[in-house]
Amino acid sequence: MLIAGFPAGAWGTNCYLVAPAAGEECVIIDPGHQAAQGVEEAVAKHRLKPVAVVLTHGHIDHVASVVPVCGAHDVPAWIHPSDRFMMSDPEKALGRSIGMPLLGELTVGEPDDVKELADGAELNLAGLEFSVAHAPGHTKGSVTFRMPEQADIPSVFFSGDLLFAGSIGRTDLPGGDHAEMLESLARVCLPLDDSTVVLSGHGPQTSIGRERATNPYLREVAAGLGGGTHEPAPRRGM
Repeated sequence: MLIAGFPAGAWGTNCYLVAPAAGEECVIIDPGHQAAQGVEEAVAKHRLKPVAVVLTHGHIDHVASVVPVCGAHDVPAWIHPSDRFMMSDPEKALGRSIGMPLLGELTVGEPDDVKELADGAELNLAGLEFSVAHAPGHTKGSVTFRMPEQADIPSVFFSGDLLFAGSIGRTDLPGGDHAEMLESLARVCLPLDDSTVVLSGHGPQTSIGRERATNPYLREVAAGLGGGTHEPAPRRGM
């Protein structure tokens, strides 16, 4: 399996291209702010053919390049219905203006083909399997994508802004809810095997085992506290 990832734009949002191997079809995850050029470079380098864009949530730092990327390759974008409005109205999603100079660089709106994600859905794209889990807390429509273990390759978990190395996504923007975030962590993350590789929306790669042992939020949830007793660790992204 091939996973090509790179941080893009003002918020350093991780964009991933996932394929069975070089020279084959691929899925693009979270082409955010200023990600279009990096996507095209990765497509050319690995001789890939994009077949879909899938989005962990609708914040502008994760969706800003959806229109140009989908348009360039004539592919659909998949997003949870609760976050779909954010593609056309990013400022409403943030509860404030993100700044006219920045907006001037963006192509705000939906691509021609938008498909909606549902909790528990199994996506078969580019010869790959992705299990979708609805994980509200950062936004109402946040989702994660998990790929099953394959032979000697551990399961891969694209966590979006649910889980980071050492922290979790912020919950102070419209649609955010700390209690929902803790519930999503308990329901979606804790059951995963320790060997599961975590590729998040911001920051470095980690694993469920490492986060279970060191992440204060996962430790809190695992201990059954569930009361939000920790102040947020430093957050990334929006």
